[in-house]
Amino acid sequence: MASAPHIAVIGGGSTGIGIARDLSMRGLDVTLLEQGNLTHGTTGRMHGLLHSGGRYAVSDQASARECIEENRVLRDIAGHCVEMTGGLFVKRPEDSEEYFQEKLEGCRACDIPAEVVSASEARAMEPHLAKDIDKAISVPDGAVDPFRLVAANAASASEHGARIETHSTVEDLIVEDEEVVGVEVEHASGAGERVHGTEGGREEIRADYVVNATGAWAGRIGDMAGVDVEVRPSKGVMTIMNTRQVDTVINRCRPKGDADIVVPHETTCILGTTDEEVEDPEDYPEEQWEVDMMLETLTELVPMLEEARTIRSFWGVRPLYEPPNVGSDDPTDITRDYFLLDHAERDGLEGMTSIVGGKLTTYRMMGEEISDHVCEQFGIDAECRTADVPLPGSEDFSVLRDYMDEFGLRSPIGRRSVERLGSRADEVLKTDGPNPTVCACEGVTRAEIQDAIGQSGSDLNAVRIRTRSSMGNCQGGFCCHRMANELHDEYDEATTRAAWDELLEERWRGQRHALWGEQLSQAMLNYALHATTQNRDNDPADGDPVDFAAFDDGVEPADGSPRGGVATDGGEYCGD
Repeated sequence: MASAPHIAVIGGGSTGIGIARDLSMRGLDVTLLEQGNLTHGTTGRMHGLLHSGGRYAVSDQASARECIEENRVLRDIAGHCVEMTGGLFVKRPEDSEEYFQEKLEGCRACDIPAEVVSASEARAMEPHLAKDIDKAISVPDGAVDPFRLVAANAASASEHGARIETHSTVEDLIVEDEEVVGVEVEHASGAGERVHGTEGGREEIRADYVVNATGAWAGRIGDMAGVDVEVRPSKGVMTIMNTRQVDTVINRCRPKGDADIVVPHETTCILGTTDEEVEDPEDYPEEQWEVDMMLETLTELVPMLEEARTIRSFWGVRPLYEPPNVGSDDPTDITRDYFLLDHAERDGLEGMTSIVGGKLTTYRMMGEEISDHVCEQFGIDAECRTADVPLPGSEDFSVLRDYMDEFGLRSPIGRRSVERLGSRADEVLKTDGPNPTVCACEGVTRAEIQDAIGQSGSDLNAVRIRTRSSMGNCQGGFCCHRMANELHDEYDEATTRAAWDELLEERWRGQRHALWGEQLSQAMLNYALHATTQNRDNDPADGDPVDFAAFDDGVEPADGSPRGGVATDGGEYCGD
């Protein structure tokens, strides 16, 4: 073969980027296309759990075995993306003893290390657990940063020659003689220009093979080629708390149900989740009662959550796939396993395969299987190396060095930087210029921001997912303008303002269902800062004064419930 086959991978979540890395490491020519930022879809809207497999040890043991296998792999190759917190499946007095034993036996049957711990031992590990819990099962759960993980995979793929195109929407597939031979793509003008050289507009990309790795959007891509991909999107709501109320993943030990997990993640905790089938992965209701239910139910496990501050909530859709003729009416009954759909074999359409289902913990395994399949189409004998080669930033490194002396940083900020950057810390943090802290909540310095801008161009939301800047307690109130300021050397005012607007809008979107009590006061403070010092509300000097007292309406709701004053549907800060 004169040249390597060109493979177009559609989808920039964990699965797509894992495929791009694997194929490029095997020497194939790869173009990855993503309609938004990397992690735009399901990957960027998950609860951050690195599965031990324990959650599936009773209901889906095939998935449980895959999870514990990949759990061990990711600890090795993605050390700077993973925190091994450990996990507990906690039994309350009203929970079934029979199910507790089934969980324990299921974990051991799936090779998941699992031990029973007493109530006192569990509370010694996590003092804020409810005093009336019975006992728990310990498992090797962990927390994973999906943004950092995907960015590292993208960096590796690029190093091996892959072309990574974000803000590039596949508008159609090119089908000739019952074979997919390429894609038609619309590049958003200005997005990623500095990184990828794309000027915006329509592009026809010819490919020897196309991989549909778009998750909940897989059916749309299938429709473009006239084939059915029967994905069943399932909505889940997550809620982010202001601090880490626990340092261990806390699971409720009971059969399927909503609101049964707390995941410590970076400086916060994420509460999850619900499971409701929806028709459209982009158009579904965001309802306040789901957030209320999450807090009220998980308070039974961790009572201090009742008094904690909720800083934002978010919704995502799982790309569940149910093989034909199974016919479950309940999305919680659908397997969390993944499926490779060879459209030549299944539909008589050459040149394309879809991969559906699965979860972030098994993204690398999914990438390996579909990469094997693609290589087989071209008679290529190249082994997978993604389980053995560390991701960029996860080569040998230590977070225990004294970065206060070496980089002129206070020790906590240096530690946070190294946890994010891993083995790239020296490369990024050793700078001759001033290196002030841009985001105080997450300890992000100018050097990290500038490094992220170098990777993602003017897109500040892409900078956010690479650094966590604006993702802390103030939700960007004190740092969004500082991030925008870092663009001024290379970008004009219009580009900088547009990036700033997009970042503020994204930060606001997740807070609208979390506005009560102290968080409503935080929103008022952010609004006051942005409106009065930056004229972000574009209010003329003689306009009506802001009624800041309106923010207080959410602190003490009329019905006496613990929460109230929910946000409006629009872009206003104040509650009803």
